[in-house]
Amino acid sequence: MNYKIVVNKEKPYNKEDFSNIEYKSITNSLKEEYLLEKRTLKAYLLLKKELESKNIFIDIIGGLRTLEEQQKIIDDYKVKYGKDYIDRYVAPIGSSEHHTGLCLDIGLIINNKLLYENSLLFKEEEIYKKVIEVLPNYGFILRYPKGKESITGYNYEPWHYRYVGKTTANVITENNLTLEEYDKLYNRSGVLLVNKPKGLTSRDVVNRVEKVFDTKKVGHNGTLDPEASGLLVVTINKATKINELLTSNDKEYIASVKVGIETDTLDLEGKVIKEDSKKISKDMLDDLFKEFRKEYLQEVPVYSAIKVKGKKLYEYARNDKEVELPKRKVIIKELELLDYKEDYFKFRCVVSKGTYIRSLIRDMGEFLDRLFTMSSLIRTRQGKFMLNDAIELDDINVNSNLLSINNALDIEVQEIDDRDYKKVVNGAIINNSYNIKDKVLFLKDNKALAIYQNFNNKLKCYKMLK
Repeated sequence: MNYKIVVNKEKPYNKEDFSNIEYKSITNSLKEEYLLEKRTLKAYLLLKKELESKNIFIDIIGGLRTLEEQQKIIDDYKVKYGKDYIDRYVAPIGSSEHHTGLCLDIGLIINNKLLYENSLLFKEEEIYKKVIEVLPNYGFILRYPKGKESITGYNYEPWHYRYVGKTTANVITENNLTLEEYDKLYNRSGVLLVNKPKGLTSRDVVNRVEKVFDTKKVGHNGTLDPEASGLLVVTINKATKINELLTSNDKEYIASVKVGIETDTLDLEGKVIKEDSKKISKDMLDDLFKEFRKEYLQEVPVYSAIKVKGKKLYEYARNDKEVELPKRKVIIKELELLDYKEDYFKFRCVVSKGTYIRSLIRDMGEFLDRLFTMSSLIRTRQGKFMLNDAIELDDINVNSNLLSINNALDIEVQEIDDRDYKKVVNGAIINNSYNIKDKVLFLKDNKALAIYQNFNNKLKCYKMLK
């Protein structure tokens, strides 16, 4: 369930957004029954309990409202109050928060009487202020704050609350945002280029980005080991769906090598398992680099996350268990010597997807009958993404620049025709009237909608992005 979804005049209720919602019923002191989404109801009951401990007594006076019920309210109010009242105070069909089941109206019980008329509730605004103070503790926000009417499109209502979850509620409250403002700031999709510092895992970076953008929909492609630094391509929200299209790109690294030792992890973080005093010469490296511009089967390092029989390789290594290491076909496209000493050298390389630089360095050492261990690694490029364009991890904030899905992908981009729009939204096969050779990213009003692929000159859905 997307607890952060916006429903208003610009973004009307869409039943598909709430197709998996589970409702629970609650009856108030007037014997009126209301439906709420189950987590919303649970949070409300906890809120009510705390307020009672502070001698503030509340009761529900508004919950889920169907489109038909909204129409009836409009019709009744039009007769009772007139059209001007409707235009000013009543949400049009489909634009009411009450269609979600995630919001509720709260009345006050004063002198054993439940107040539910707006005119009476406004007189108790001081009590509502105390209620509003504790809302974030239970995942609620004040949906229509004072002073934000031009943004929400509705008048201030101190009794109208919306469940969004505790973390999001605190972000919205601390930054004095409406749900509309939060949606615009935080609910963005795209690719973030990050300069990962040494000492952190790729997952550590993802965790940091999740916190900044208040979302669990964050991924990365092209894992960097903790001892490596450099470019990490991070995808956010809808962009997580294109990860597989980004990982196929070539990668460029700058690596440093310690000569004379070999470790169990193939880098300086591991335990030394072999050691000798053999040195290298520049001529040896020149011959080495000529030999290794090639395609070959590379053995995966035992300290890696590749799975064999359901277990990650490093789990075998840590438990001192023997395992046959898998091999992968890799391509070493470019090799360039940058620095050299008898017991050390630095080089730049461009390699295919899936290449382990630690393993490449080990294999180079075996070719020269030397012991090589990686001492440092920096990723400087992945496909068209460059380290020079990456942001430092500590500088990431909610306003950080994201590459759009359109600009991140190296595939054809086209605006969908109106005649095909409904078909594409539903993932249906369409005719290849767009003359697509392989894949195409379809846009609607310049927003990523879906990726389609040519199969026998018909376009089939490859990935939905809506």
